Amino acid sequence: MNSQILIGFVLLLQLVCGTFIVADIVVSVLGLRFAPISWQIYELLEIGAALGLVMGVAVAAIAIRQARARTARAEEALRAASGAFMDVLEERFQQWQLTPAERDVALFAIKGMSTAEIAGLRETSEGTVKAQTNAIYRKAGVTGRPQLLSLFIDELMNAGD
Repeated sequence: MNSQILIGFVLLLQLVCGTFIVADIVVSVLGLRFAPISWQIYELLEIGAALGLVMGVAVAAIAIRQARARTARAEEALRAASGAFMDVLEERFQQWQLTPAERDVALFAIKGMSTAEIAGLRETSEGTVKAQTNAIYRKAGVTGRPQLLSLFIDELMNAGD
């Protein structure tokens, strides 16, 4: 949360600095006159505005680097979870003694593919896929696809305990 407050503050600072610089240019172009201020104060205001904009660039660069690091960590965690899921799948497939064809069908079913899609991918009939899914459900001790998927989700959720 602190980084969000810092970024918000720096954005506000950049807005003020940018507005000052643009207003200064507009005043110069239009030849408008205001109460005179000393050139030292004017130069300090310009330096402050420029530093504010530079600081915004630095904070943005840091925020981008942090976001990339968070993304990399999240991708690594996802890869680890994906690997863990595949390990659980393989373990259960071996435990249930699924044939290679049943393994393929089970994996496609867990991925959410329909019977017709699985039949098309495996270049077999829908009846064959239905027979294989019934054999998978029987070996896994479940009555359908939702329960099959639930087995793996439960196991992964309990693995963190």
